[in-house]
Amino acid sequence: MNDAILDAANRHFVSNYFEARQKFRDYVAEAAVGQPGFYPSPARGPGGDPLSTDIAWFGDRQASKVGVLISATHGVEGYCGSAAQLDWLAERGYEELKSDEAMLLIHAINPYGFAWDRRVTQEGCDLNRNFIDFAAPLPQNEGYDALADSLMPSALDGPIFASAEATIEKYRATHGEIAYRKARTSGQYRHPTGMFFGGFGPTVARQTLERIVSDYSIPSRQLVLIIDYHTGLGPYGYGELQCEQASGMTGYQRARDIFGHSVTSPDLGTSSALVLNGTQDDYWQRLLGDRHVYVCLEFGTYPPEAARPVLRADHWLYAYGQAQIQTEFGRGVRRRVKQHYYPDRADWKEMVLYRTRQVHRQMMQGMRA
Repeated sequence: MNDAILDAANRHFVSNYFEARQKFRDYVAEAAVGQPGFYPSPARGPGGDPLSTDIAWFGDRQASKVGVLISATHGVEGYCGSAAQLDWLAERGYEELKSDEAMLLIHAINPYGFAWDRRVTQEGCDLNRNFIDFAAPLPQNEGYDALADSLMPSALDGPIFASAEATIEKYRATHGEIAYRKARTSGQYRHPTGMFFGGFGPTVARQTLERIVSDYSIPSRQLVLIIDYHTGLGPYGYGELQCEQASGMTGYQRARDIFGHSVTSPDLGTSSALVLNGTQDDYWQRLLGDRHVYVCLEFGTYPPEAARPVLRADHWLYAYGQAQIQTEFGRGVRRRVKQHYYPDRADWKEMVLYRTRQVHRQMMQGMRA
């Protein structure tokens, strides 16, 4: 093992959102050349503490080429993204910026989910399914509709639970595993307490991102490269660079030109993710078209099916067990979610930093290609 990487991991990976936020603020202040800022959230943490999305801008404010690093789109996955951002700051990545280049770090775009160790926003939405055009007809997910009561049963044990599991297994046997995964994860817009709910309108977190993008004049830039950190899909510790369908094959080619042949695409069937509705890249594509390159840097943790009982317990708690949220049972549910999406192990954290350093370097090189 590389002692320097392990030392960095020990410094950059944290135990909770509040520690991550303070470290981000401290690292930005130590850099002395960045322009910090923050966007308060109306949500509160488990102890009633205020939450915020923090940002830092490095480089020329008029730069035509901008890199954007975004953590905690899926709240609890922010442990990984925050550590990657802190490592970029600690490694003084900003010193590599040229005269017409800049970097925007967006720390904890979904601070509620990060603080509460949930994937969802304060509205119960999957932010990475929330970027649809709500003025248009909402996407339909008939598969989820058929499974809604089984994926989110009103009881976590007993006859109701057993019946729900039997219905799910029958669906999988009848329709196949891909159809089941698509039904469960591609996004749904009818069941607000269910999994992968995309919302009935823009979430606070989405609106925060839109405000940041406007405040920093991102639409006027010539080239914008976005890295959105995620965890939970793919082999343990491996950082997969995923494109989304919104950018199509031209977006995939732009990403591959910068990040190489490890880039994957749902259109080609090479991604560990399926085609999804309302991803963040839907937003970037509408905003910038071929002037942007978006990649989701997804680090594997544990098998996807292991996530189902974890997420089911989390959603059940907020749908049916509100009185237990701050009890030991509720805290136990949060611990399980955190453990699934953030393996607090030296080997995993070492792999994350190796890969993020490589991707950050490729991103910087891509701005001047």
